[in-house]
Amino acid sequence: MAVFPSRPSSAPSATPPENLAGGAGTSVASVGAARVGLALVAGVPLLAAALFLAAALSWWGLPDRTASLAAIVAGGGFLLMALLGVLWLRQVAARTAVLRAVVEAVPDALAVARSDGRLLAANGAFAALANAVDGGRVVDILARHCREGADSQRLRELEEAVRRGEGGEAFVVFVDDTSGQAGGGHSAGGVGRPAPRLVVARPLAITGQAGLSEWRVRSGGAIPAPGSHPWRELWDLAPLGVMLVDGAGTLLRVNLTLADWLGHTRDLLEDGSRHLRDLLATPPQGELFPGRLAGMAEVELAAARAAPLRASVLHVASSSGGSLIFLGDLTRETAREEELRRAEQRFQRFFQFAPTGFAFVDGEFRLAECNPTFLTMADLRLGDVQGEPIASLFQPEHRANLLARLGEVLEGRQPVGAGGSMGGGMGTPVEARLRGTSGAVVHVYSRRFDGEGDGDRGLILHLVDMTAQKNLEAQFVQSQKMQAIGQLAGGVAHDFNNLLTAMIGFCDLLLLRHKPGDQSFSDIMQIKQNANRAANLVRQLLAFSRQQTLQPRVLSITDVLAELSNLLRRLIGENIELRMLHGRDTGLVRVDQGQLEQVIINLAVNARDAMPKGGRLTIVTGNLHTTEPIRHETEEMPPGDWVVVEVIDTGIGIPPENLQRIFEPFFSTKEVGSGTGLGLSTVYGIVRQTGGFVFVESKPGEGAKFSIHLPRLDEKAAQAAPAEEAKDKAAADLTGMGTVLLVEDEDAVRVFGARALRNKGYTVLEARSGEEALDLLQGERGGDVDLIVSDVVMPQMDGPTMIEQVRRFRPDVKVIFISGYAEDRFRHSLKDGAVVDFLPKPFSLKQLAAKVKEVMEGAPRTGA
Repeated sequence: MAVFPSRPSSAPSATPPENLAGGAGTSVASVGAARVGLALVAGVPLLAAALFLAAALSWWGLPDRTASLAAIVAGGGFLLMALLGVLWLRQVAARTAVLRAVVEAVPDALAVARSDGRLLAANGAFAALANAVDGGRVVDILARHCREGADSQRLRELEEAVRRGEGGEAFVVFVDDTSGQAGGGHSAGGVGRPAPRLVVARPLAITGQAGLSEWRVRSGGAIPAPGSHPWRELWDLAPLGVMLVDGAGTLLRVNLTLADWLGHTRDLLEDGSRHLRDLLATPPQGELFPGRLAGMAEVELAAARAAPLRASVLHVASSSGGSLIFLGDLTRETAREEELRRAEQRFQRFFQFAPTGFAFVDGEFRLAECNPTFLTMADLRLGDVQGEPIASLFQPEHRANLLARLGEVLEGRQPVGAGGSMGGGMGTPVEARLRGTSGAVVHVYSRRFDGEGDGDRGLILHLVDMTAQKNLEAQFVQSQKMQAIGQLAGGVAHDFNNLLTAMIGFCDLLLLRHKPGDQSFSDIMQIKQNANRAANLVRQLLAFSRQQTLQPRVLSITDVLAELSNLLRRLIGENIELRMLHGRDTGLVRVDQGQLEQVIINLAVNARDAMPKGGRLTIVTGNLHTTEPIRHETEEMPPGDWVVVEVIDTGIGIPPENLQRIFEPFFSTKEVGSGTGLGLSTVYGIVRQTGGFVFVESKPGEGAKFSIHLPRLDEKAAQAAPAEEAKDKAAADLTGMGTVLLVEDEDAVRVFGARALRNKGYTVLEARSGEEALDLLQGERGGDVDLIVSDVVMPQMDGPTMIEQVRRFRPDVKVIFISGYAEDRFRHSLKDGAVVDFLPKPFSLKQLAAKVKEVMEGAPRTGA
């Protein structure tokens, strides 16, 4: 804001020193003392001259009378000058006392500044204003008491005007913490009520003192009459638009603020031709002319250089018929309101659509407000829970811990910012499970917020859904446990398979000599049957560990169940009803038929044991198409096309604590000796190895439902499957010719295999290790070998490594691997393009002879 120049009556003029007195700095009395000193200085040379003259006259021989007379004249002059100085000093002291009293009585704070603006002299009022600060810049002293920075700027502009020799005055507002003082008593901290002040500054013309300036601070307790400079400044620089109109609505006076809003000069608006209606962009809804307007209204002003401005109007009618109208700019206020509205919209969008749950809780831990994500997590509606204790939304076992943590945060005893990355400075989270049907596991972050009053404090809660992560963690732990058990089962199964191969093989050799009428035939058959039962148990272990060798074929589920129906009825007994419901156009699947039958049989037996008093067993088949993943407990089935087999019983059901363990091997709720505990674990292993999923639903007393989901083949894959994918019938004649190299580190298995093949007409070479086999192949008879039958896992050199070296000099040799491990365990170690056949252990004499004849007579059926 500009500094307005002084009135003509107060134009810069020379101000005598007598106009200043007292206060800080140099006083007027010092000027009088200087004049007395000047008189004394002038008298001393006179006295010295008189004494010198008397001495000279005496030296020249003049009479002593003449010399004495000259000395008396000179001494008298000195005494006269000294007397004049004393009289002047008394006169100055008297005048100084009068001037000091007059200056101190002036209500204005008065100061004199040097050329650099620093304080030189001041009266008591200004000294009080300066708070006894001596020698500071006058502008800085005054600026400390200004209410706003704009006032301080006006004072500095006034100082610049004084330096240019112009002078001027500025209207400022001090912060005054006293009401009875004229010019002082201001608090430096800016605490107190506003006090208007008029600051007048002008240059001082004093001989020998260049650059001095006079500063006066006048009280602004009463606004001067219109036309004076303070009133004009208030009128023009007010933050409101102000205009004075006559009774007809003609503009008489406008302030600079309104003229600036309208984009016109004040002279143009005050030329007497402008009417109130000329200022409006749109006609008012009602009467808006003096004499008819009362109170507040809103109008739209027509601006010359900008868009129309919205303004609020306050009309103050006068008794003379005119009106004083104040206009407040609503455009800026509207912009602020619009910005607030947009900020509110942004917050609401963030609040409503945030992926995390937000909740506001009062000091009593009652829910005040929450976002939809929170309600979705809790499976609730806002009207049902608003005002309810927040702890009631969580499972009972988590409430105490949650309330304890919330209490710590509310009382400030929980350090903020000690949590993880998701907390955002909201402390360590509490893990809890919500009460809703979903039972979501959440991390609850909390932070206190304080309102205006003591009772307004509360908590902001952030809920992060950790259900998926917890499921993944549980699934990982379960898979780790299953993997460990599977590795153990696979290792045990390998050793058992070697033993069972020897047992079954030697039984077959004995049966060649002992016919059904022989006395030992039944004993040998009992040994073989129990060995086969043990082999079946081992297969179940391998099925669970997913290490068995499968022979998948394209099958129809309905056809498999139709073949099994009679067997299932015999298994479950007459007191249990068997129902089969097949869906229309149930799709085809690619599975190992024997393993699929094993799955159905195990589930049927499990259902039978759950219905000791009878019931109903229902097997339902159908198709399922999903576009979204299906989550069940810790497993998630991807979207796609599935063939579903549901095995439903009406038995006693499964307790919740056992649902998580039913697929664990050797877990059983039956009495000791009533089962192996491998039935359901075998089901799980076979289905998962086939690429499917098995889910279970059960409640105590309501039976159980096992749902098997197998990948459905599309039409092209089903049509491309070989039409003769039925079981190959064993050849009637298993004899053959050729040389077979049998490589096996287990002596019993090697001896059985060699005898069995020799019995079928083959020439057999035996080797206990891979190194021994290489020596034989590189020896004299190595060129005669037509087929290598080798174990996979052997000490020092395993089967795949040995075959890799053999291929270097015998690339055309045929190979059959035999192993108690699954075929997948060694396929990855073969080079691309390596072609081998596989025979899983345990195998019988007939299976070994059939496989060898098949490979010797044709190309291998499988390759890596």
